[in-house]
This record gives sequence, C-alpha cells and structure tokens, in this order.
Amino acid sequence: MIGRYGPDHLNTALIVLAIVFGLIGRLTGLTSFFAFSYLPLFLALFRMLSRNIPARRAENDRFLRYYWPVRTKIANRVKTLSIRVKQRKTHKFFRCPSCKNLLRIPRGKGRVQVTCPKCGERFIKKT
Repeated sequence: MIGRYGPDHLNTALIVLAIVFGLIGRLTGLTSFFAFSYLPLFLALFRMLSRNIPARRAENDRFLRYYWPVRTKIANRVKTLSIRVKQRKTHKFFRCPSCKNLLRIPRGKGRVQVTCPKCGERFIKKT
C-alpha cells in the first residue's frame, strides 16, 4: 500500500452504501438493487488503491463539507435525547411557545410559571 491513498470517510460511506443496497436487494428480491450494490464497492476499492492522492483528498474534502454538518446535527439530537431519557423521572421537558427553546423543569412542583431564559416569554405549565 506504499504510495496508495488508503481508506477515508468517503470510502467508509461508499462501503456502507454498498451494504445497504445489497441488503435491500436481498430482502426485497430486487436483483437490480443487489447488482447496483457493487458499484459503490468498486468505487471505494478504486479510491483506496489510487496513486492520485491530491485528487482523492479533494474528493474527500468535498464529501466532508456536506457530511459533517449532518453528522453533527444528528449527534446533537442523539445526545439531547439520551439526556432526556436519563432525566425523565426527575424532570419534565417543555418547549417555549415563542422561541421553541427546550426547557427543563423539576417534576412534582404543581403548576408553575416558567420564564424562558432565551426570550423571556412567561407561560404556565403543570409539572
């Protein structure tokens, strides 16, 4: 592999795409999906064995320009969801009616007036 490009994020995405197309083709019986699953696999193999390193880096950079914002947004949502699941017994979560900010209020306090720290909106919620 000396002088070859090797694996990167785009290659990983292409291999995952090939696996997904292969599974869809096998589960649904559509041979076109199964046959189409080889295309991303061969493209990933070509990119890994390529000697044109600047071109492969440029391709990966273009891919990452679109991939990282989506990945970051998904990771933040998963993190927020896991926090909410862990704290569901002790706190109640609300969205501010005006700015849609996520607010956390302790359970068992009855009806409370909530003030949004972001926009200052006041509303009453039952905990």
